[in-house]
Order: sequence, then structure tokens, then C-alpha cells
Amino acid sequence: MSHDRVRAVAWHCVLICGAVGAALRPERSPAEQAPAAKPLLVGFAERDITPDIGMEQPGGYGKAYHRSLHDPCKVRAAVLDDGTRQVALVSVDALMLRESTIAAARRAIEAGCGLPGEAVLIAATHSHSAGPTGMVLPGEFDDADEWVRHLAYEVASSADKGYLEKVEARIAAAVCEAFQARKPATCGVGKGLAEGVAFNRRFRMKNGLTFTHPGQMNPDIVEVAGPVDPEVIVWGAFDESGNLQGCVVNFACHATTNPGGISANWIYYMEKAIRGFFGPDVVVLFLAGFSGDVTQVDNLRPYPQPSGEEWAKLVGGSVGAESIKVLLKMHRGQTVPLQTAVKRLTIPRRPPNPDRVRQALELTRKDPKEVGHTDWIFAVQTVLLDAMMKKTPQAEVELQAVQIGPLVILGNPAEYFCRYGLELKAGSPFPFTMPVGLANGCVGYVPTTDAFGPNGGGYETRLTAYSNLEITAGDKIRDGLLELVRGLTPGPIPEPPRVKPVTSPWTYGNLGPQLE
Repeated sequence: MSHDRVRAVAWHCVLICGAVGAALRPERSPAEQAPAAKPLLVGFAERDITPDIGMEQPGGYGKAYHRSLHDPCKVRAAVLDDGTRQVALVSVDALMLRESTIAAARRAIEAGCGLPGEAVLIAATHSHSAGPTGMVLPGEFDDADEWVRHLAYEVASSADKGYLEKVEARIAAAVCEAFQARKPATCGVGKGLAEGVAFNRRFRMKNGLTFTHPGQMNPDIVEVAGPVDPEVIVWGAFDESGNLQGCVVNFACHATTNPGGISANWIYYMEKAIRGFFGPDVVVLFLAGFSGDVTQVDNLRPYPQPSGEEWAKLVGGSVGAESIKVLLKMHRGQTVPLQTAVKRLTIPRRPPNPDRVRQALELTRKDPKEVGHTDWIFAVQTVLLDAMMKKTPQAEVELQAVQIGPLVILGNPAEYFCRYGLELKAGSPFPFTMPVGLANGCVGYVPTTDAFGPNGGGYETRLTAYSNLEITAGDKIRDGLLELVRGLTPGPIPEPPRVKPVTSPWTYGNLGPQLE
């Protein structure tokens, strides 16, 4: 058995043991649950951030532009208040949000409604069909020489200054509206499974390396190199009449279905499914799970792949349908207490070899057709990373835990590998743990350490201006998040009143078989 399989089996055993332990814990009656001094207050709001046709479409390392509109992009916000603490959750239809965008939005939120930054989690859905919030920021390379500035602003995928300001303002507006909209709610949390719609894209190959997207049914594939997490975790808030007001959905899959044109990606169809059942005014926040190595593409599928539109409906519809089931089954009550915790790490970047930088600089001055597009575009990234290292050789990484009773949300700014999410769930004392990537910033891909070993490799390990943290960053982030969650105490799962045992059976059915 390979080392990777041994590790996967070990973590699977941990997960099973944790589940068995949870099942063996004595159930707590409603009387044993610590009631909130005040009912939980919850508010929801959303704002439109649909980019203009003609704006850049981020998602790759080079420039691409939007030519049509499929569906709107939004900011969706929820504010919760247990009478002691207030927290805000924000989901943004965007590929990524850099740290400066998060900081500006948090300042505006604190000025507008008093919520401190550490009480606000802001996460990008990672839609590859949304507006220009990255990769390169306006002014980021102004201190570099003329050629590097040309590569950064004219060649690489770049954010739009006006669009960023719009997103920052509308994040704050959505949170402040949700803050003002707070009202008593009963809440619940639950989980289900959406299987067969998300697949690990990394494979061990016959040459001993690991490739990303090696090609459908490639005969050189030996085995898949990592897991998936089919769990759909949902928290919902209902008004005093029992109507769903809003919910938060967590699932691990890249938003790369790209149905055509500007779009929230498959998240649009997830929202459409939930609203179709519960009503058109329900606010649906999506918090992306750890899916740095997980997409909708099944490289082992022996049949033609679906179109982008079909893929978006398949993933979004499946996750949305499972969310509906979870919302219908969950017990409602008070998901308290609320709590937040933050830890900040300083992680060095991997510097490119000086000889490689010189070679890359030479390549960038040649025609891409002469050297090959792939080599040319990654040469550009090497040059940009070298310039970045001179200003920021280290990355500041914010880790955040947000507790909502028996649920904990663990945010970090990485495109983090799926296995880390499973490890966090196994190590968390909470019955419901939402791992959330691309939260409160963006530090690019953060693979597991084995991806950098002799049998590793693949797209996610390429050294670029986007992905460059040192190779143990993933373990450091995981350990930091576990430290945060282990400092919190889970609240009780809402539970309805218990019925008294029936001692008088139904008179229609309390008899033996009538044969004559």
C-alpha cells in the first residue's frame, strides 16, 4: 500500500472513530441545554456586484475579457447577535479578494455599524466567471522597472480599481443592512452528502510524478492522488412563522463550471434550487470548502464531459437539492453561543532561483509563439515573483474561527488542499465544522507537503507570483486552525421537546393477522 493510501486510511479511521464517539455520547435533553438569555437575532442582505461586459475575467494567469452575461454576481451577508456578541459572515461572488480589499471593507463596516474586523469573515466563492478582483492589484508593481510593470499590468490578469472600490463599498453596505435587519430567529445546522459531482484533479502517474488534469482516461494514470469531501454542511435561520430567511452552505468544489459569460458559476444554480423551494427572497451564502485540488472534472469518466452549462446545473443543482433536504430535516432552536478567534501567521515565500529568474526574463522578451505559451506565461510569473520578493518576502496569513453554537467555521486565505479539510474535521471538537478557503485574503495554492516530494508535482506546486508559500505552510495553517478551534467549547445542537412514550397502541393496528 502506498504512503498516500496509508495516510488516507489513517485519517479515515480517525473520522470513523470521531463519528462513533459522537454517537456514543449521551443525548442532551432540552432542559440540559443552556438557553440563551435572549433569542438569537439574525439579519440578511445582498448587493449586486455584476461586472461590466468588457471587464477582465480573472481565473488564469493571462488576460481574458467578459463578452456576455449569464447571471448576476452578488455579495451576500448575514449578521448574528446573541445579546453578547455579534458576528458577520460575507460571501462574495469573486475569484479572490486580496488582503487590502478585506481591510478596506472591514474599515467601512466598522465605521458603518460598529462591527470590529475580527468579528467579520469575508470569503470569495472562487467563481472563475466573476469580476476583476485580482490577480495583480492596481499599483502593486509601481516600484518595479518598466518591463516588469508592463508584464504586471499589460500581460498578467489584473484587478480593476473602480470595480474593487465598488466591491468594497457593497460588502460594507450588505453587512450594515443585515445588521439593521436583525430580528429574532430560530436556527439549525445539519449536514448531508452530494456525491459524484466533485473530483480530485491530481493523479499519480507511471513516471512516478503527480500530474494535475492528466487528461481523460489517460492510460498512464496509476491512481488518484488525493481525496474529495462530499459533505454539505448547512446552517439556516427561520423567522417566527417558520419561513427560511437565509442559510449558509459549505461544500468543497472549485467554481470552474463556467456556464458562459459573467456568472456566479455553479453557485447560481445552487441558489436557484434553494430559492425555488423556500422562496425567492431567501439569502443564500456559499462558503467554499477546501478545494484547491478538487473540481467538477472527472478525469476517469469514460464518456464525453458535460458542457459548462450542464456542469453548472449538475453541481449547483446537486448541492442545492442536498441543502434543501438538510434544511427540512434540521431541528430548530438557538445556535449559541457566538464567538470568534483569530490567529496571524507570518510565512516565508519560496524565492525563485536567480538563474531561473534570468532565463525567465529573457523568455518574456521573446514572442510567446516562439517559446510556447505555457513556458512564456510562467516565465512572466517568475519575473513578477522576483519583483514581489523584494518588497514582501513573507506573507501575512490570517486564520479565523467563527463559532455559531455547535457549528464552527474555520477560515484561511489559501486555495487549500482538500485533505486538510478532512484533517480539521477529524481534529475538531465541534459536531459541525465548515472549512472555508479564500477567506479574509488570498495566498494562492497551499498543497500538502507530499506534493513537494519526489513523487509530487502538478500545477498547484508551480512557483508563481500567485502561489509561493514555503512547503510546510499547509501544515502550519492546519495546526493554527486546530489551535483556534480547540480553544472554543461547542454549544448544544438544537433539539425539540421529547415525547412521552406511548403505552396504548393505535386501536386499528393492535391485533394479530386476520386470516379469515
